[in-house]
Amino acid sequence: MSRFKAVIFDLDGVITDTAHYHYLAWKQLAESQGVHFDHAFNENLKGIDRMGSLDLILASAPRSYTPEEKLALADTKNLHYQELISTMSSNDLLPGAVEALDAVRRAGLRIGLASVSKNAFTVLGRLGITDKFDYVVDAATIARSKPDPEIFLRAAQELGVAPADCLGVEDAVAGVAAIKAAGMFALGIGHPFVLTEADVVITSLQQFNLSAY
Repeated sequence: MSRFKAVIFDLDGVITDTAHYHYLAWKQLAESQGVHFDHAFNENLKGIDRMGSLDLILASAPRSYTPEEKLALADTKNLHYQELISTMSSNDLLPGAVEALDAVRRAGLRIGLASVSKNAFTVLGRLGITDKFDYVVDAATIARSKPDPEIFLRAAQELGVAPADCLGVEDAVAGVAAIKAAGMFALGIGHPFVLTEADVVITSLQQFNLSAY
């Protein structure tokens, strides 16, 4: 028997990896504005929402931007990203993802998704796993992005489970910080020396073992 009543998963980097698509879309946008963009710069955007990422990029631009210009640029990036993810399928699920979701369901726990992506529902649909989640919270329904705990607290509320009874699964530093700030147990996906605030760190969902946490 698990000591938890719900498991709340992040999407990117946990269940699927859309990082490359985001990288290509942000790179095109950044370079169109005269900003050099590489993988090192891209690491700074991990776990940050769209407008926050745009602000980081434009901080290196040779001019300033009005709020209206920023919104237009964000829309341009998103349209390119949507074109890229339109080719996704169940083949883009990360190893162990479906097995982990099914294990949580067999244990009788509620399952939530907490993603800062505004395209979360599109991605879930392309992956063919929308019906595996009891509730999905995405960027369109929250006011504050990770590391603020709002997205995880909202997921717990909608699932009808107290935060202390939730296990949060994240691959980003900001995401793990959000889980801990929400008062939940944090399972990190990645490297222990990076995800230092996580309660437990595994390399992928292939190592997911609900009874071990």
